[in-house]
Amino acid sequence: MHIARWLHILGVVVWVGGMFFAHMALRPSAQALPPPQRLPLLAATLARFVGWAGVAIAAILGSGAVMIVMMGGFAAVNASVHAMTGLGVLMMLIYGHLALGPLPRLRAAVAEGVWERAGAAMTQVRRLVAVNLVLGLVTLTIAVLGRG
Repeated sequence: MHIARWLHILGVVVWVGGMFFAHMALRPSAQALPPPQRLPLLAATLARFVGWAGVAIAAILGSGAVMIVMMGGFAAVNASVHAMTGLGVLMMLIYGHLALGPLPRLRAAVAEGVWERAGAAMTQVRRLVAVNLVLGLVTLTIAVLGRG
């Protein structure tokens, strides 16, 4: 159980921490750059992050399933585990949408040098990351406060 919990927390730190960094530090700092510099930087950074987030999601899913089984299944766990599972699934769906929609559009527009289109795609990415960051922080709050 300890290894599963460690993998779970590690995955959450990578995913939610990465979103916090990207949204609260990288993006505002990059705003000072003109679009031909800012958008390639953000596209490349986000492409790397999405790959690592995928690894983190796999760790979260696998370890979460192991912990639930070890606790006796969904029927035996408290409401906070159900809430975390539901929010986690929603976050994963948003991640999938981001990775398969706006991010490839951002990368393609950057490769073509079409900054207006790249900016529109980046706005979509930013909004999805913001939503997922809030959901991740809510899920973390439930994890810590819902253990009673």
